[in-house]
Amino acid sequence: MLTKRIIPCLDVDRGRVVKGVSFVALRDAGDPVALAQVYDREGADEVVFLDISASAEGRGVMEGVVRRVAEVLFIPLTVGGGIRSLADIQRLLQAGADKVSLNTAAVLDTDLVRRAARHFGRQCIVVAVDARRVRPGPQAFCSDPSLALDATSQWEVWIYGGRRPTGIDAVKWAQRVADLGAGEILLTSMDMDGRQQGYDLALLRAVAEAVSIPVIASGGAGDLEHFYQAFTIGKASAVLAASVFHYGKFRIPQVKAYLAQRGVPVRPPPEEASVPLKETGAV
Repeated sequence: MLTKRIIPCLDVDRGRVVKGVSFVALRDAGDPVALAQVYDREGADEVVFLDISASAEGRGVMEGVVRRVAEVLFIPLTVGGGIRSLADIQRLLQAGADKVSLNTAAVLDTDLVRRAARHFGRQCIVVAVDARRVRPGPQAFCSDPSLALDATSQWEVWIYGGRRPTGIDAVKWAQRVADLGAGEILLTSMDMDGRQQGYDLALLRAVAEAVSIPVIASGGAGDLEHFYQAFTIGKASAVLAASVFHYGKFRIPQVKAYLAQRGVPVRPPPEEASVPLKETGAV
């Protein structure tokens, strides 16, 4: 049986890890290199590094910071933010990334997913989907009728770091990028992000049942039970969290022990005691 993955997320803005609620009200959470080292030692299965302002600011991801983070990791690193071309992907892989995460660029140039998967292998290509529940009133226009919101749609895709709606149905979009060659989907509920009230299990399950590739749950972890629910009810292949790890509410060995006790297969963390965040300079 494949083990389930626990993935800390480093949302980076101007070289520092930050965290907010529903993508706004950001506050500092520490140094990305120091945090990455802690999570590696604690037994994280992967680390995700997202330059959250790169696309909105029209720039590329900070390769220097990526390189410094990659140098201290012995586990896979996924990097996203400001990626627009195969050349951008190549540079990030050369900087030490194992995978890249496409979000805004994938929506603006859908064929980029296909070209990237063909060129680098689908195992390198993650498509991040930032989804928000459809609200009453006028909707953003989508030129592709096969992806557009309809009367049955519940979640809409947003881009540019959650700043712009697209009029695209999130479940339809997940199916499209899976067909194009994405190796994984990083699915974030903007409604639940940073609130620590649990993952959007309905969204998660809808996408997981619609595609045959792994789905990473993101947005809302605040209790150990939330991780368990994401795997069992939401059918996630991996769970991503930020606030609960960055600010020390839970440690990765604690999460893994809880899941193992509940019968969820996880990779055991190292036996060595974890170093508190405050002793690493991470926060």
